[in-house]
Amino acid sequence: MAAGLRRAWRERRAALLEPSYTPLVAACLCLAEGGVNLWVIRRVPYTEIDWKAYMQEVEGFANGTLDYTQLKGDTGPLVYPAGFVYIFLGLYYATGRGTNIRLAQYLFAGLYLLNLLLVFRIYCRTNKVPPYVFFFMCCASYRIHSIFVLRLFNDPVAMAILFLAINLFLEDRWSWGCLLFSLAVSVKMNILLFAPGLLFLLLQRFGLLGCIPKLCICALLQVILGLPFLLVNPVGYLTRSFDLGRQFQFKWTVNWRFLPEEVFQNRAFHATLLLAHLAGLGLFALHRWHRSKESILALLKDPAERKHPSPPLTINNIIFVLFSSNFLGICCSRSLHYQFYVWYFHTLPYLLWCTPTAKLAHMPKVLLLGVIELCWNTYPSTVCSSLSLHICHGLVLLQLWYGTAPPLALHTPPPSRRPAAISKKAQ
Repeated sequence: MAAGLRRAWRERRAALLEPSYTPLVAACLCLAEGGVNLWVIRRVPYTEIDWKAYMQEVEGFANGTLDYTQLKGDTGPLVYPAGFVYIFLGLYYATGRGTNIRLAQYLFAGLYLLNLLLVFRIYCRTNKVPPYVFFFMCCASYRIHSIFVLRLFNDPVAMAILFLAINLFLEDRWSWGCLLFSLAVSVKMNILLFAPGLLFLLLQRFGLLGCIPKLCICALLQVILGLPFLLVNPVGYLTRSFDLGRQFQFKWTVNWRFLPEEVFQNRAFHATLLLAHLAGLGLFALHRWHRSKESILALLKDPAERKHPSPPLTINNIIFVLFSSNFLGICCSRSLHYQFYVWYFHTLPYLLWCTPTAKLAHMPKVLLLGVIELCWNTYPSTVCSSLSLHICHGLVLLQLWYGTAPPLALHTPPPSRRPAAISKKAQ
């Protein structure tokens, strides 16, 4: 009896701590999440923020307007690329011109489950994160459920397409992955935060010449999707859909509430953040992503012509480079709004547990997840919540930097030519 109890306890403990049990836990959580989303839709009131504006913007396109500067909604002009227009035009017709909100919520609940399946497939391949962490990633996040099924933002659509692209990268289908990556960019530009990491991986895998066709796939899709608008008003389309200098409203910021509004809107502050972002990417590319003995410039060569061949890309190499590239961009963002949480929420377990974790280190990492969730659930944001968010981001960055440092090479002294003296005792 006692032996059976001990065996059952060991099995339950293993199911919570051993990454090999991730598929089982993922299946249980996906079933539970179906029920949670249905409960949220039926019990929690829907809040109108951007859905009506989305429908007004795509309605203009449905009525024949191809000048991007004329597509507007209640919240202002359309500021997303053309992929957004086509996808939400489909939702516009599927939901009775955007009037059937309940049906739209069910569609986004389906998107939530699809996104979760794609994320779990990535985590099953990495074999890094203990399964108990996924309970916090799923049922415990109020903000993420709200973004998907109570607010109907376009951010989850872009992220779901991105996770599908990452799954294709893991299968070594880089052309199809690049196509879907570009499609995700065409829904919302935040996906470009993954672009530096993707460029590094393409160079490592194919070299400069082999990388060019993949980049052409990304560019060609953008041209095809935007062609109806480019033919009418190319400058208007490019400036509206890819406006990198757009000003954000201070009242919605989650991460910079502790700054005066004049500093928040100051161009010099924005330039400082951009420089910090570029510096972070450079440091990670040189010292954490690049593992070869050669200079990083060797990535420009064909892989077969490199003096020291680059180590083959593993699943964890790919995920670490992409997720850390995105996280560096999050840390240096000019502003984070509440729906932007989905940009990196599902990557946090990997970023925290991709480094070696001692038994006593699990609790601080879970605590970090909890504090980050609390910061995003504080509305409106406060000085304390935004400072706490930056502290948590800083701690994640530090453990990424020091936890993934390459092992120091051990330098053994050269053998001496003189024979060692033999002690009397040894004689």
